[in-house]
Amino acid sequence: MSDLIAPNQTVTFTITKAPTRPAERKTIQRLMRMQGHIQKGLKALAKQRRQHDNRPYIRAGVEWVDRVKTTKLTRVQAGESFTIRITPQIIPDIRNVEKYLETSPAK
Repeated sequence: MSDLIAPNQTVTFTITKAPTRPAERKTIQRLMRMQGHIQKGLKALAKQRRQHDNRPYIRAGVEWVDRVKTTKLTRVQAGESFTIRITPQIIPDIRNVEKYLETSPAK
């Protein structure tokens, strides 16, 4: 796996087993969110929340906002795949969760 993980390469990862530790699940989910189509979807959902879903109300003469939780577009389950471009900043994250990922060159 180490020969495929080098900066400026596009790699496809497949989750072989879902991690049980929350920190590892969050790391994989953060890596999955780096995909372009996921970022585009998150940006659109953030705009929707900002414009329509968050409800302002007055409390003690001050305007407060009841904020809606963000939508998760990715799931950390066995069999899920994602393709990202490797940068030097994310290599330590990949190394931490590589036992749960299967690596192959992007097509």
